[in-house]
Amino acid sequence: MVLPIYVYGSPVLKKTADEIDKTYPDLQTLIADMFETMAYANGIGLAAPQVGKSIRLFVLDASAFADENPELKNCRKVFINPIISELAGEKVGYNEGCLSFPKLHEDVYRESRVRVEYFDDNFEKHDEWFDGIVARIIQHEYDHLEGKLFVERLSTIRRKLIASKLKRITKGDFSSSYKTKL
Repeated sequence: MVLPIYVYGSPVLKKTADEIDKTYPDLQTLIADMFETMAYANGIGLAAPQVGKSIRLFVLDASAFADENPELKNCRKVFINPIISELAGEKVGYNEGCLSFPKLHEDVYRESRVRVEYFDDNFEKHDEWFDGIVARIIQHEYDHLEGKLFVERLSTIRRKLIASKLKRITKGDFSSSYKTKL
């Protein structure tokens, strides 16, 4: 089922999300709905707070980048209770977007490598390094679990320049091809 995506200004996006365990109600359904919602909205990552659930869960699908990186062809992952234990590599800029900020894209600098400890959808523990676009998606979605938004990584000047766009989003003055919730 396609879920509505909570947009900028929604209090759930600013909360630090809570850990869950394998007894979380309807977890597999939520994961499936998140993948469906993300695909419907043409996203590459989606965190549970973006669908109104303040829990430490996000999904990603980097297969859209398989043309440039064939190893990403089937790169669909679930991260439960992730912990970023290490960041490495140079900071690289990329024009990021976010489903909670319809039609807003800004250059964000993030480390090129990330080490993450997490549980998958079967609650099997992993400790892995990721790089490139997958490392970026992980860092972006992890920020959502910490109540941090990508616009907070912009310079003060840049945030002032987009302030009117942000205000319009909080007022519902935007268009989107997917369901949203204020």
